[in-house]
Amino acid sequence: MSFKLTRRQAIAATAATPLLAATASPGFAGGHGGKAPMPLAHTFNLGSFGVTTLLDGTTPRDEPQSIFGMNVSPEEFATVSEANFISTDSAQFYFTPTVIDTGTDVVLFDTGLGQGGLQKALAEAGVEADAVNVVVITHMHPDHIGGLMTDGQPTFPNARYVTASAEYDFWSAQEAGNRVGDMVKQNVTPLAEKMTFIEDGGEVVSGVTAMAAFGHTPGHMTYMLESDGQQLVLMADLANHYVWSLAYPDWEVRFDMDKAAAAASRRRVLGMLAADKIPMIGYHMPFPAAGFVDTRDDGFRYVPVSYQLM
Repeated sequence: MSFKLTRRQAIAATAATPLLAATASPGFAGGHGGKAPMPLAHTFNLGSFGVTTLLDGTTPRDEPQSIFGMNVSPEEFATVSEANFISTDSAQFYFTPTVIDTGTDVVLFDTGLGQGGLQKALAEAGVEADAVNVVVITHMHPDHIGGLMTDGQPTFPNARYVTASAEYDFWSAQEAGNRVGDMVKQNVTPLAEKMTFIEDGGEVVSGVTAMAAFGHTPGHMTYMLESDGQQLVLMADLANHYVWSLAYPDWEVRFDMDKAAAAASRRRVLGMLAADKIPMIGYHMPFPAAGFVDTRDDGFRYVPVSYQLM
């Protein structure tokens, strides 16, 4: 699939994305209103793999239709929201990297906002930064690469790094002043000598395969995990909300750089998940960010995990 966008589209998308990341706070460090803190790590088994989702941060955002459903009327947006018991006034965003232990490798997918939440979640999961030997960057929006460096040094000093070549090439070519491009140069470029560039169908480690899902960004990748006959898909930012994006894949999302390509990727990947009943993890799904996808009318339905993944 080719990915083409105008300079205006690129500037608009890169200007919007950091606004989301900049307002997020690391985890539920103190809970809400005096309530007990929310767990920052959720671990389950996938065959012989250990899989842990990590709550790096969470933040509310007002006026969700300025982000989701930009191509539908306020009336339709309100009707869908009411039917799903969610407010049209605000939305809650979650930022959820995932770490897997294959028995041979410890692979971290995305590094969060860089505000300390990931380190707290990894500590809760009992994972040392030195133990991570592969870091996969699904795409290079700031809320996915913010934690690559700490005080100018690699956060994961023993890791090699994997990302899509199209993703790196696009963002590293941006002129100074492009906020995503600037962060790529700050956090990603210093790691380039340890970086492997992957294409659709490429293998990260045994049992982890890249699946292209372009549109959100030029080289946005999802990943299939397979162990002992069991499968799970890390869908990254394929769908950024369980109703306003996943359930209605044709609704336009502000942060999708090529909105038509992003919608097509959603329909293709979500259709596969529903047809094959494969569980998934979504970076921005409500924590612990894992669940299933079913079909509903012309779209889909998100079924959050309860006790299915233990």
